[in-house]
Amino acid sequence: MNSSTRTPATAGAVPRNPIGGHVPVAGGLASVGLSYAEELKAEAVQVFVANPRGWATPPGNPRQDEEFRERCAAGNIPAYVHAPYLINFGSHTEATVEKSVESLRHSLRRARAIGALGVVVHTGSATGGRERAVALAQVRTHMLPLLDELTHDDDPFLLLESTAGQGSSLCSRTWDFGPYFDALDHHPKLGVCLDTCHIFAAGHDLTGPAGMRQTLDLLVETVGEGRLKLIHANDSKDVVGAHKDRHENIGSGHIGADPFRALMSHPATENVPLVIETPGGKEGHAADVARLKELRP
Repeated sequence: MNSSTRTPATAGAVPRNPIGGHVPVAGGLASVGLSYAEELKAEAVQVFVANPRGWATPPGNPRQDEEFRERCAAGNIPAYVHAPYLINFGSHTEATVEKSVESLRHSLRRARAIGALGVVVHTGSATGGRERAVALAQVRTHMLPLLDELTHDDDPFLLLESTAGQGSSLCSRTWDFGPYFDALDHHPKLGVCLDTCHIFAAGHDLTGPAGMRQTLDLLVETVGEGRLKLIHANDSKDVVGAHKDRHENIGSGHIGADPFRALMSHPATENVPLVIETPGGKEGHAADVARLKELRP
């Protein structure tokens, strides 16, 4: 089997929680990204389609797009796009908001082109000393039209990822998703990407016999069933409530291994993929994917 036809995992029965990672794509979305995923034995992938720390909106390579889409489909590999980090719909700077609209629209369009199921975007913060309500009104004005553009059956979901609670974050605790969803009319193409490190750093103690279960129960109570579409599975270098976004390898941080087992047993996570964003390079990533598979029920 040559490199153009290999898939990251063998096609067949899809596990309850496909487990994979964020993969590098510099040099080729399919040729580099999916080759890396294959070495991880990934069952799900996440990619950038633009510089995550810039505003450029590159057109992509149609041949690589098609190969990526076809190989993911052939291997039953759910794919996701992570939008650039600079996006902030709560910014008090008009230029930032305008660029955020352009950047997120680009990520959504590129996601559709490569067959991705969702686009992850950070929920941002209220800058310039403005009130949360004002910032959320601005989110509604500029983000809701982008959701309304998602009219095709193969359009991705827009997945909101909460932050670790630094600064004037608009969404860090599970209940913060409520006002955000309200601002966007609980749009049918709106979902959640839950980052375990972020939610732990924000103050939700995922450890103990019921920590993960209670946190997921709160999330479902806030946004409703079926809205959790993706999980960023990351341990934390810091203690609960530290408001620091520092990822650690699975089982090596303050969250520990057991909560990830509980996560993959909760009804809300059924059929929800887990993607790691942990340190350690390819070797560390492969170990984390394998570790999560061991913890999977």
